[in-house]
Amino acid sequence: MSSSASLDDSKNMHKKRRRKKRLRLEDITVIDSPTLKRAVAAAALGNAMEWYDFGVYAYLAVVIGDVFFTGADPTIRQLATFGAFTVAFLIRPIGGMVFGPLGDKVGRKKILALTMIMMSASTFCIGLIPSYDSIGVWAPILLLLARLVQGFSTGGEYGGAATFIAEYSPDRKRGLMGSWLEFGTTSGYFLGAAIVSILTTLLPTGDLHSWGWRIPFFVAGPLGIIGLYMRSRLEETPAFQDQSEQAASEPTQKNEFVNMVTGHWKPLLVCIGLVLVFNVTDYMLLSYMPTYLSANLNYSQSHGTYLVLVVMLVMLVMQPIVGALSDKIGRKPIILFGSMAALLLSVPELWLIQSGNEAFILIGLIMMGLTLNCFTGTMPSTLPALFPTAIRYGALAIAFNVSVSLFGGTTPLVTSWLISASGNLYMPAFYLMLAGVIGAITILCTRETAGKRLIGSKPAAADKAEAKELLAEHHETIEEQVEDISSEIERLEVRRDNLIYEHPELYKQQQAEEQQQAEKGKE
Repeated sequence: MSSSASLDDSKNMHKKRRRKKRLRLEDITVIDSPTLKRAVAAAALGNAMEWYDFGVYAYLAVVIGDVFFTGADPTIRQLATFGAFTVAFLIRPIGGMVFGPLGDKVGRKKILALTMIMMSASTFCIGLIPSYDSIGVWAPILLLLARLVQGFSTGGEYGGAATFIAEYSPDRKRGLMGSWLEFGTTSGYFLGAAIVSILTTLLPTGDLHSWGWRIPFFVAGPLGIIGLYMRSRLEETPAFQDQSEQAASEPTQKNEFVNMVTGHWKPLLVCIGLVLVFNVTDYMLLSYMPTYLSANLNYSQSHGTYLVLVVMLVMLVMQPIVGALSDKIGRKPIILFGSMAALLLSVPELWLIQSGNEAFILIGLIMMGLTLNCFTGTMPSTLPALFPTAIRYGALAIAFNVSVSLFGGTTPLVTSWLISASGNLYMPAFYLMLAGVIGAITILCTRETAGKRLIGSKPAAADKAEAKELLAEHHETIEEQVEDISSEIERLEVRRDNLIYEHPELYKQQQAEEQQQAEKGKE
């Protein structure tokens, strides 16, 4: 077949291709402000309740160890307690594999309601379990079962909540709106720590160990009811509704989810890497540091909790500021800064924490908290943007929970074991430094998503005026792309002509075609 025939066939095939639908003003989703606020509040409150439950367990780790692992060596008791804490994370990927694809199929709202019911019920049940002195080995077994239900339900929570807020948010404000999700997380930790601190201060040790520790777990009941009510009043996200309509009109493959996820291996790896540095820092500060201060530095249980409470207040103030900043300068610079801070500042932070000086300890913890803010303020908007709408909930839930299970949730257990095995109190710093290196490498391999539409979704604006601006920006982007393509075409044409000139037969054929075109032009 001649080169000209191949070229003609290529042109004909190009003409037969279906053109992409032109973006119009009516195609841009305008987000209703009151609906957006309700969606953010419902997702954030649910996430607050989820992490309140996990936070209470972490802050009561010493008491839980005494109640459920009575008689064991203090080191073994601490490892067993964090082992029960960690086991919930080991089952989280299974929860993500179940709830994530369901969220893409039946809707984000229904799955988020289900995960909330399971989480609040399992946490409430922990408060009902008798002690080891009462029922023996059945006490830790029942605790383990409750923790497994918690972990399974949480497997569908964060990915769904982050997806829910991201799909409801305007493109230009997704960082700010997403930051409120982690505001809820920190608030849940804060509430759990506050309740535990009050109980440990007001109650004698005997009362705390016999019945006082149960109170924070009972609080999960009403919190779950409130969160469930708020989520039940919401509609599905505009992006999911559009995707559902499209799926109903087009045939789908039987293994569509598996095929699409395996076709997005790079964003899956990016998500795992970003979640690693995010959650290692998170659990190191909010879950492990209170125990580190009491078990390794010999402070009272309430002392470390009070200090972390102050740190969380600082983080709550900074949270929306970092989210809004990410909309202005991008997610990548902030995440890279946080990763480098974990690498370069972790040892100085641990030196301050071990100094014995109250002010220095607080400064070290606040430095760690501000590093964590770099991730909490950006991840809820960064992670959902890695995947298209059709698999966003499922892919995010699976990648997020695999990373949390392997690296984040195991942080207290692994760090505690490393210190016990080595006797080196700087092990938390070394662990954070390794996470910082992985985070820095990962974010450098990630595209910037600030201000851009979600993959597979329509552009989203806060109002009509912003929608017009987005359409104008879209047209400007097209103009730039057309100019780039035109320049590339000119370069390729010059290269093509040079290659044809070096081939005698092709050159004669081109000359004949040009002569024929010239004769037709004269006619």
